[in-house]
Amino acid sequence: MGKLSIQEASENQNSDSFQVVDGTGKFMVPGFHEMHFHWRNQDGGIERDLNLLLANGVTTVRNMAEYDWQDQVDIREKINSGEIFGPRYFTTGPYLNSSMLQTEEEALEVVKTHLEKGYDFLKIADNLPKNIYLTLLEEAEKVKLPVIGHAQRAMDLDYSLRMKSIEHVEEFVYLFDEEQRKNEEVMSETVQAIQVSGITIVPTLKVFERIVHYLNDAQFEKLRELDQAQYLLPGDRNYWLSEENPYRKDLKGKVLFGKDATVLLTEWLEWMKDFTLHLAEAGIPLMIGSDTFGLVVPGFSVHEEMELLQEVGLDPFEILKAATITSARYLGTQALEGTISIGKNANLVLLNSNPLEDIRASKDIAAVIFNGKLLDRTALDSLLKEVLEINASQ
Repeated sequence: MGKLSIQEASENQNSDSFQVVDGTGKFMVPGFHEMHFHWRNQDGGIERDLNLLLANGVTTVRNMAEYDWQDQVDIREKINSGEIFGPRYFTTGPYLNSSMLQTEEEALEVVKTHLEKGYDFLKIADNLPKNIYLTLLEEAEKVKLPVIGHAQRAMDLDYSLRMKSIEHVEEFVYLFDEEQRKNEEVMSETVQAIQVSGITIVPTLKVFERIVHYLNDAQFEKLRELDQAQYLLPGDRNYWLSEENPYRKDLKGKVLFGKDATVLLTEWLEWMKDFTLHLAEAGIPLMIGSDTFGLVVPGFSVHEEMELLQEVGLDPFEILKAATITSARYLGTQALEGTISIGKNANLVLLNSNPLEDIRASKDIAAVIFNGKLLDRTALDSLLKEVLEINASQ
């Protein structure tokens, strides 16, 4: 692992021990963290997604579920050993729902198997009975296994705030009814409770916005021009851009909770944006995660998420913190990651313009330094080309 050294530029730059990169007019930032990633299609292998992440400056990634056909710990270990070229990798265990946790004994067993397998996190994706949920939290705490995931929607907010992080601001839509969400006093108290709890939130706004766009004919037509869609496997791309898209097929023109689905989800999205801004203004730690689902393409979606957060009203500096040092501290890697500091891992991104003026600069990448190795624009384009070649073979 290459370590970072910082020193004044030397007049004599000819040396076999380092490579000179002209950074005139460019801006260096720490490597980005994608904190809510899913590898969703076995075809083409995990290498496709890892290429897309690295080509977009993502040097640390957290996978958020292990599906039946995956071995996420094996992926992590192969990356660590250098057998697979990819970002520093963290993973959760299987996508846990209530059908897997129907007794306290099953909760104890799940914690045990997670510990034995070596997962970094235990993720809950469903409502659990209170006694089972509390048993799970207590047992996981004993073995220092962080519990993360969706909110416990059938219980008071306090119970969900006992996890290490809540994934998706969308969860707060379900924790409160419409009247409560519109009540400024209730929401102010909610933000305060979240702030006091110390929990971290991963908003994942882009994936929800894309769902809204699936339902809107004009926006859906624009998605056909989405450049990064070419990096999806052909079957996935054609599926999500067709009328078989499950959101268009199942929700378009339908009524939900007494409202047209498009109208309702649009209202929810606007509320989620506003609530995310309130979280940020309260200093609640946020991380960048995109859920990589549908037309939310790995790697590219990190920049889309950051851009959307800027549109919401977050300051570019705070967004960069969410993508770097906040995530590193959450993972416990802050001694080696998250800032440009002497002795830390040399995981850096060189940008062509200033992200503090406009976060959209994050996607204008001149080079990535990963584990001390320079990946210039040619190398990054080669990673993307490999993905296109794999796609063509499918």
